[in-house]
Amino acid sequence: MSNDNDAIILDALEKFLTAEVDPFVHDLEARDEYPHEIVEKMKQMGLFGCIIAEEYGGLGLSTSTYAKIVTRITRSWMSLSGIINSHLIMASAVQRHGTDAQKQHYLPRFATGELRGGVGLTEPDCGTDLQAVRTVAKRVGDDYIVNGTKTWITNSLHGNCLALLVKTDPKTTPAHKGMSLFIAEKREGFTVARKLEKLGYRGIDTCELLFQDYHVPADCLIGGVEGRGLQQILSGLELGRINVAARGVGVAEAALDLAVAYSQQRKTFGKPICEHQAIQLKLGEMATRTEAARLLTNAAAEAFDRGERCDMEAGMAKYAATEASMENAAEALRIHGAYGYSKEYDVERLYRDAPLLVIGEGTNELQRILIAKELIKRHPA
Repeated sequence: MSNDNDAIILDALEKFLTAEVDPFVHDLEARDEYPHEIVEKMKQMGLFGCIIAEEYGGLGLSTSTYAKIVTRITRSWMSLSGIINSHLIMASAVQRHGTDAQKQHYLPRFATGELRGGVGLTEPDCGTDLQAVRTVAKRVGDDYIVNGTKTWITNSLHGNCLALLVKTDPKTTPAHKGMSLFIAEKREGFTVARKLEKLGYRGIDTCELLFQDYHVPADCLIGGVEGRGLQQILSGLELGRINVAARGVGVAEAALDLAVAYSQQRKTFGKPICEHQAIQLKLGEMATRTEAARLLTNAAAEAFDRGERCDMEAGMAKYAATEASMENAAEALRIHGAYGYSKEYDVERLYRDAPLLVIGEGTNELQRILIAKELIKRHPA
């Protein structure tokens, strides 16, 4: 898609967020209420098809442009970016690894948002270590029968489809050779057990799921071959890390914007607090962290668009940007003083949203380990 079209989309997004999202975020978030009307407008704008190819009815945007979209949405409300992110990781798995029939059948429906959802990976005893999943799918005739539990699954209450990671051969070693990925639509046996209450990231549904003799047709096995599920979803998680990095940039930007504005309005000792050196030191660090995070995120997105392996770049972006979001949110709260601690202002929401980013999509501790391992691999002695 051309740069002109990208600019048109970003401009339309800016107008949409300013007019139809920003005035309602505070109340929706406070009530932990799913933004049904906003989601319908996001469908109409084609946002559920951001990175789905145009031949399947998507917008066919580059990852670089998609990252800019995520950053801008997050500046308004991080929860909205999650509604499309998990969905697009699912769509990306089908677009990159699905059979022709799966692409023709599912991608147009994903692009319109008729089918939308996310990825079913995490389990009560398994998060970062995906090879430890216990959900099992057994082939019986033309179906697989799935039994197990998933938790912390985004878009699973109001969505209607998941890319579901299971073990089709639980006894195989290494474990990843027995793992498969399915397109799992809601039907009998797929139960939302409960919605999980969260510190932040409110308004978006995050749930625990039960699969009890859930039948999924064999032609919903992504790629049509067992044993490739972990590789299929891990390639999507590179995109996920870039998305979470873009969210980190969005939260860092929002915190900086609020701090810069408030520091010029609030006065102490006869002058705006932005003229006090202690506040200037904070603002200088916040601005530098935000710009560094943006540049790392852009670099990772551009590498992804070139088709290069970019797990190190995505990991660096995710680590740096999400830490920037945590630090900026905390500093913005301190600059606002008591008002930052008040639910009247948006600063406390940023302070609650940011922690998710450092633990989600692979913890930042894991990111540093992966960065180091890839660094050694690329530069052998």
